[in-house]
Amino acid sequence: MKSVRIIALRQDRKRLLEHLQNSALVQIKKNENSEKGFSKIDMNSQMQVFERNVTLTQQALNVLDELAPQKKGMLSSLAGRKIIDPDEIGVIAADAGKIIDECNRITELNKIRADNAAEQIRIRTALAQLEPWQNLDIPLNTEGTKTTAVFIGTLPKGYTDVTLSEELAKQNTELIFNFEIQFSSKDMTCVVLFAPLAQKQQAEEALRNIGFAKPMTQTSHTPKVKAERLREKSVLLTKQSKAAEDEIISYADMREKICNTQDYFRIRADKYNVISELDQTKHVFVINGYIPEEDCDKLTQMCDRIASCYIEFGDVNEEEAPVKLKNNKFAEPAQSIVNMYSPPSHADIDPTPILAFFFYFFFGMMFSDAGYGLLMVVVIGIVLKIFKPDKNMRNNLKLFQYCGVSTIIWGLIFGSIFGDAPVSIYNAFTGASLTMKEILPWPTLDPQKDALMLMVISIAFGLVHILIGMGCKFYICWKQKDYAAALFDTGLWMLMLIGFAVLAVGMITAPIVMYIGAGIAVACAIGLILTQGRGKKGIVGKAIGGVASLYDITSYISDLLSYSRLLALGLTTGVMAQVFNMLATMLGTNIIGIIFMIVIFVVGHAVTIGLNALGSYVHTMRLQYVEMFSKFYDGGGQPFEPFTLNSKYFKTKNSNDD
Repeated sequence: MKSVRIIALRQDRKRLLEHLQNSALVQIKKNENSEKGFSKIDMNSQMQVFERNVTLTQQALNVLDELAPQKKGMLSSLAGRKIIDPDEIGVIAADAGKIIDECNRITELNKIRADNAAEQIRIRTALAQLEPWQNLDIPLNTEGTKTTAVFIGTLPKGYTDVTLSEELAKQNTELIFNFEIQFSSKDMTCVVLFAPLAQKQQAEEALRNIGFAKPMTQTSHTPKVKAERLREKSVLLTKQSKAAEDEIISYADMREKICNTQDYFRIRADKYNVISELDQTKHVFVINGYIPEEDCDKLTQMCDRIASCYIEFGDVNEEEAPVKLKNNKFAEPAQSIVNMYSPPSHADIDPTPILAFFFYFFFGMMFSDAGYGLLMVVVIGIVLKIFKPDKNMRNNLKLFQYCGVSTIIWGLIFGSIFGDAPVSIYNAFTGASLTMKEILPWPTLDPQKDALMLMVISIAFGLVHILIGMGCKFYICWKQKDYAAALFDTGLWMLMLIGFAVLAVGMITAPIVMYIGAGIAVACAIGLILTQGRGKKGIVGKAIGGVASLYDITSYISDLLSYSRLLALGLTTGVMAQVFNMLATMLGTNIIGIIFMIVIFVVGHAVTIGLNALGSYVHTMRLQYVEMFSKFYDGGGQPFEPFTLNSKYFKTKNSNDD
């Protein structure tokens, strides 16, 4: 990684920044303080406009997706961004104002729909409140005449004419009243009460004591008239909402232009954000940043072609420099796995090539079915050919395609092709009793019958995996000239693990081999006792530290046992597939049996693929992160994030961000 400094005329700023954004070569460094003689330009107001337009277009798209959803295939999400000519951005910019107006109109129409929906709820509530009063022939807000006080409202319990008369008499024996019950239920009574105007206060007090409340809906019309008007208003609102929906749907053909406009304003917001970070004078501006060393010539040629500017490259402090991983086609898909953990720091090595090999290797061993692997390879190949996804998605798909190749190989080793589907189907139609081992022309390992052997093989692969991780640590320490850590902290443990492996082999083969392994292990143990306490003070402290270090052997044993999951998941895949094959052939080979066979075969193997592919992916990552990375990898690096087209829907033909 190199530092880069570009000094150019301010009149060339727009063109230079656009080419830098399109090329994705430089990560622009942000400095809080300007250099002497330079200043920064406040672009907040322009950026707010652009960001507001991005939000507006997204709101419009959300409304269109609700009312006029775009028909998409199941795999359409895999498709990459649309490729456009750079000149088309100018066309998009010219239409941006019109598109924003249309987005405003869409959101206004949607607000009408929302307001109408809220009003419809209020109307339904009011109608429900008016329902008990439909037989009342006076307005609900009637309070009386010159001689009579009128009380219209509800009581919080059910009354009859008799019980209500008794209750009012209890409240005030002198009260003169008359009433009509409009509606009565267990929990509510709607009543109209009449009393002499002179006794209005007494009537109010009596009613208040028994929980009287005026209706929520007050109106100067009779309840029937009010309800009819509310229904008419509801019909009108429904028509308005339908008209708004129809007009919104008429904008469905503008979806692509709205998407392009959103990307345009997103790109402009990013560019203006960079402009606000640049040191500038009245005539020149300065760009400081980072660039991969192999891209320096590309940047120089591009700048010479489009502007008169001065470019200076320099060395950069490794601790400050961002990290850009660069690997071959085999390892590149696994970079996402490394970045999910953490990019390497300046003190690390790039673990991607090692991780890639073991990721494919272990995934295939766990998934371990040639039929499933072939499906992965073929389906992903078709998807890559048809949809042409963007770089990140393409790498993720290739990751699983390589895993599919490994799965085919391990499936053939284990003799598993959709479980034992070939012989299950053959036996079902012929009545034979063949096995996969009998029909395959090469020797195979049966995870069910050879489980112990596969357990040993899994742990052996785990030992190799761990030793390679420790070898990386040895290399890192040696490169940093920490020879003691390389030889004593890593080298001795590597030799001890190798000694134990030789000891285990000797127990099976020859005593002399066992003795050699034991000798190596004992010698390394002594070496660890003598060296692991070297940081302690005093002879006693050094001795205790050395002896205590041997306890770490339990950690290594635990790590090795973790690789038994290679056998466990491989066994699970095969057993599940065979169980579904057995179920599929249960009903024989008649018409019903064949239909049943096809359905169970498709559904059963789909379930097996889904569950075991997910399990293989998760547990393979665990073996990388926990068992290997813990031996040498610290991470903590800052990823290289170039100034690029941060677009969601399109990219330009000569864009380098892919």
